[in-house]
This record gives sequence, C-alpha cells and structure tokens, in this order.
Amino acid sequence: MSKDRPFVLTIAGLDPSGGAGILADIKTFEQHKITGFAISTANTIQTENQFYEIQWTDLSFVLRSIETLFLNYKISVVKIGIVSSLYDLDRIISTIKEFSSTTKIVWDPVLKSTTKFDFMDIKNHLDLTKILSKIDLITPNYPEMKILFPDFILTENQFPTNVLLKGGHNEKALGTDRLFLKNEVLELLPSNKNCSEKHGSGCVLSSAIASNLAFNQMIKEACQNAKIYIENYLSSTPTLIGYHYV
Repeated sequence: MSKDRPFVLTIAGLDPSGGAGILADIKTFEQHKITGFAISTANTIQTENQFYEIQWTDLSFVLRSIETLFLNYKISVVKIGIVSSLYDLDRIISTIKEFSSTTKIVWDPVLKSTTKFDFMDIKNHLDLTKILSKIDLITPNYPEMKILFPDFILTENQFPTNVLLKGGHNEKALGTDRLFLKNEVLELLPSNKNCSEKHGSGCVLSSAIASNLAFNQMIKEACQNAKIYIENYLSSTPTLIGYHYV
C-alpha cells in the first residue's frame, strides 16, 4: 500500500446496489486518494428504489475486526453508518478509542431507510449525549435531527458534538446545510448545479468529509469541500444511482 495515502475506515452496512453503505464509502475514499478499509455492520437486500431486508453482523465480530485493523494500521478517521443500537454504537466507539485516542470519528446517523425501514430506535437521550461527546462530527438530515434532538434550535449549538445538518430536506432553503461548531453556526449554501435526488447521498457526503479530515482539514473546510463533491455526485445523472468523480 502507498505510504502517501492516509487510512480511513468505514463501519457501515453492505448495500448490494453500491449506492449506499460501505461500497459507496469505498468509492468515495478512492476518489479522494484515500486507502479505504471497510467493516460491515449488516448485510442488506435492497435496490436504489426499495429496502427489503437486513441481517445484522454479530457485534463481537465487528469489534474483533476493528481491533485487527487498528493493531496493523494507523487509521486516522473512522466513518460510521448504520448500527443496530446505541449500545453497539457505544461499544464500537469505545473500541476505536481504546486503540487510538486521536482517531477522528464521523457518524452518519442512518435511523431509517428512505422507504421508512427503521434501523435504530433512540430511546435514551442521556446515553445518546454521552456517546455523541466521543464523536467529532455527526451528519443528520432534518428527519434524523428531529429524532436525535427533538427541541433543537437552528441558531445555536446546543449539542454535545459538532453537527452538520444536511439541507436535502430543508423546506425553507433546499440544499442549504447548517454546520454547528463549538463557537459558531455556519450556513453552507448550494451552488447552481442541477442536482437530483440520489440513493446513498448521505453516505457519500459523510465519507467525503472523513476523507478530507484524513488530510488534516479542519471540520469547516472538510464540510465545505465535501459539499462540492456531493453536488458533483448529485448532478452526475438524472437517476437515483450517481457517478463518483472529482
């Protein structure tokens, strides 16, 4: 492997269509000249149009996989996608931190599929707060944000971590993302590209951010550059499956 490329790990589901999950993440890593690793939290049966079934990977298998990779490689960033519970998420994050306290973590909180299949039920918000404090950035859309933070305010950062609120469901300003950092709240405005809906766009965006963080970009810069990448992806085809390119 090239020593010039940073190592980034995705821990997420396997989508056989390649539009979302670890396959989409690996495609994004490669375009960013990242050496990408992947651990599957679940096998799924789905297409770009429909989600049918999920089979979760045993947590102990996932944790042993993390341990093996961290014992052999210096992984600078981990992107996490679907996991079955807050307990699993906490165990995954704790294992990462056990082997590398400096590794950055980005969580794309995929709580439901676009066809309303539930992946994770957020029951205990006190546990959620403790877990989020160990994460560098989360990337929810508006429906996910309302589940995670039912009483959130758009003008201030009242969250235990940095938050990029994706603008794909922003009814008042479609495509405008809102980035909540420790000391400021920023709006990331869309370009004039003719973007269309894509299956797995959230996975692509979060893995693009993870890639940028691996090159030591600050969170603000990493998100701004990832927005350029995702808009290229969203404008690449008129269908639900997009093309990856820089």
